[in-house]
Amino acid sequence: MADLHNHSHAHHHGPASHGPADFGRAFRIGIGLNLGFVALEAAYGIIAHSLALLADAGHNLSDVLGLALAWFASTLARRAPTPQHTYGLRGSTILAALSNSVLLYIAIGAIAWEAVRRFGELHAVNGGTVVGVAAAGIAVNAFTALLFRSGHKGDVNIRGAYLHMAADAAVSLGVVISGILISASGWLWIDPVVSLAIVAVIGIGTWGLLKESANLALHAVPEGIDAEAVERYLAGIPGIMEVHDLHIWGMSTTETALTAHLVKPEGVQDDALLARICDELHHRFGIQHSTIQLESGDAAHPCNQAPADVV
Repeated sequence: MADLHNHSHAHHHGPASHGPADFGRAFRIGIGLNLGFVALEAAYGIIAHSLALLADAGHNLSDVLGLALAWFASTLARRAPTPQHTYGLRGSTILAALSNSVLLYIAIGAIAWEAVRRFGELHAVNGGTVVGVAAAGIAVNAFTALLFRSGHKGDVNIRGAYLHMAADAAVSLGVVISGILISASGWLWIDPVVSLAIVAVIGIGTWGLLKESANLALHAVPEGIDAEAVERYLAGIPGIMEVHDLHIWGMSTTETALTAHLVKPEGVQDDALLARICDELHHRFGIQHSTIQLESGDAAHPCNQAPADVV
């Protein structure tokens, strides 16, 4: 039984990227802007006795930490492989996306707890201050979101930063509405209600990120890749009689890897076929790193990994 391995590289293929894009400038600007806004929002939240502003400031602070974590992971992911880390540190982007999701749920849990407690201790709120500060928040968060818009579709780590900022812009809009309603009606209970609405918006918006990053951490097939279609393609290659031990997983939030055993009874050594398969997997399915093992299907030497229930 012969093992032939062929790895696709980015310079061989155009459609997909190889490794995470560098969003260092976007991260620097986003972190700087949001740190300044957090300080402003927290100060005015105390002055205006607004839980909605304080809750939003707390959430924005968690987003600053999230942006820093995503930036750090994105930087680590570009490091070269080592004898100990043979894939490099690409998986750090998956850990960052998962950590950001968990961090957000911890933050909104604290906001929800304080909002419920605040129903029993309503305080007067300066609606005008709330509106002014939250309006500034819309501008800051929307601008920061735009910095990451170009990468949000192809990178879960960058998508986390983008969605957090976009959600924050929507949340700040909700706070503006809260301030206007309080100024017009004098209903103090609107403030904690808006805080709970903030919790709901963030919780719903974060669920997809949590689910996808957790799946990537567990080496599930990345979203957008149809494993059955990949298997059908491999099985349909002329000369290939069987496909087994097929695995597809994310090496990072931008790169997908595949390993598979292909049974080719007539002739095992076929570098041209391996190169074509890797090209097709990259072009058709966005799989950047493919390792293919060709086998002749000799019954005297069966593959131990052929059964479907064997990993």
